Amino acid sequence: MDADRPDLVVAALREFFSTRPPAPDDPEAHVVDLFHRVADSVPAYRHFLRANNVDPDTVRSFTDFRQLPLLSKENYHRRYPLPQLCRDGRMDGCDMVAVSSGSTGQPTFWPRFLTDELSVATQFERVFADSFAADQRSTLAVVCFPLGTWVGGLYTTACVRHLAAKGYPVTVVAPGNNKAEILRVIPELGPHVDQVVLLGYPPFVKDVIDSGPAAGVEWARYSLKLVLAGEVFSEEWRALVGQRSGMTDPDHDSAALYGTADAGVLGHETPLSVRVRRFLAANPGAARELFGESRLPTLVQYDPTHRYFETHEGTLLFSGDNGVPLIRYHIADEGGLVSYGDMLAFCARHGLDLGPDEVGSARRLPFAYVFGRSQFTVSYFGANIYPENVTVGLEQAEVSAWVTGKFVLETAEDADSDRQLRLVVELAPGEEPTVDRQRTVAESVRDQLLRLNSEFANYVPPERQLPHTALLPAGDPEYFPVGVKHRYTRPSGTRSS
Repeated sequence: MDADRPDLVVAALREFFSTRPPAPDDPEAHVVDLFHRVADSVPAYRHFLRANNVDPDTVRSFTDFRQLPLLSKENYHRRYPLPQLCRDGRMDGCDMVAVSSGSTGQPTFWPRFLTDELSVATQFERVFADSFAADQRSTLAVVCFPLGTWVGGLYTTACVRHLAAKGYPVTVVAPGNNKAEILRVIPELGPHVDQVVLLGYPPFVKDVIDSGPAAGVEWARYSLKLVLAGEVFSEEWRALVGQRSGMTDPDHDSAALYGTADAGVLGHETPLSVRVRRFLAANPGAARELFGESRLPTLVQYDPTHRYFETHEGTLLFSGDNGVPLIRYHIADEGGLVSYGDMLAFCARHGLDLGPDEVGSARRLPFAYVFGRSQFTVSYFGANIYPENVTVGLEQAEVSAWVTGKFVLETAEDADSDRQLRLVVELAPGEEPTVDRQRTVAESVRDQLLRLNSEFANYVPPERQLPHTALLPAGDPEYFPVGVKHRYTRPSGTRSS
């Protein structure tokens, strides 16, 4: 028995219950202090520092902190026994484990304790209070993330229940990604509350909304709100889903989370960030100037005392306390950071007139924009699909004789804004595309994804698991140009097929 643990839990709960989410205060000092606490209490990190010739006592300032070596799954998480990654070298100091799929199906385990959930619950509180006014309206929260060892469903359920315990008039029901059960519980429970919030992956939530009318669900009756995570979606998608579900205020009716199994919720959309993103979607020149890309990323605000972000060669790092504390962890998501003041100044220069009500009610939090790891993975219904998984499907005996092994994996929206998984495969020289071969490739890849990738098997509805497959001749100039380094994934786009 750990006799001190109940006192720690009671103190953490008392702090969570007694305050509204505070404004960040001196985040640089906070993250330096976090470094020293982690160096003192986490055996794996102490060993990692010694192996990299770092004396923790020499790290006195934020400038010193910025010189610390980066962590990654490869150089840190997978090199040490799991208990050594936890505080005091004890996995039994945590009470829950989330599992994320690795690039070859090898799972990664992320322990956490109840007190770790409270800081993430604070991020949910900001969404529910600032976007949905759930402190004033009775709310049914319907958790549509998959339930099980994956981080989404159970973590979300726990965090929203913490809000209810804090006094928010929120009731939680967790049907998971069972569409029939979602559509069964909403007509039963929805009439008893002021609003209904669906929490899930964007393509699945859209599928639920599209299927509602046939099941007798009249969305306009429920003052629907959405909490979304796992994938970048377009503002056209937000508008279409809003129109189909009777939502009337796009700045307040939905909020995307930037989250990960590694550390929970890292940042979230706010009414201000949604307003800015909608403006940038309508002004692609300004968006390219700000983000350096022609594609529109997820745009969130974040609390730097909760998760401290940095950038490294166009990708994001963060530091944060959790069951496995992480210092300068290279999550490898493509993206960047913009301060609160710089974002407001940029918007003003480009003609976005933010009124005093919008600015006055906004939290003065910095912004992060996230493209995701498009060069490594494709995100589909919240599942990370890795090129290594697809390769195995092309190496099966019924396929390998007539393909080169090159492919391009991408997601695209069709004319109805439904997300599709597209697979373009290069045929061996002299081989011909046929309908039978196309079907064989699609089924082989799907079967290997189901075998190797637990997120794909549990997140993606069965009717959406078969990729839309095209077979192209060797050296196709668009997908398989000769003489250049091949890329196996492409960023999400909009394409009719």
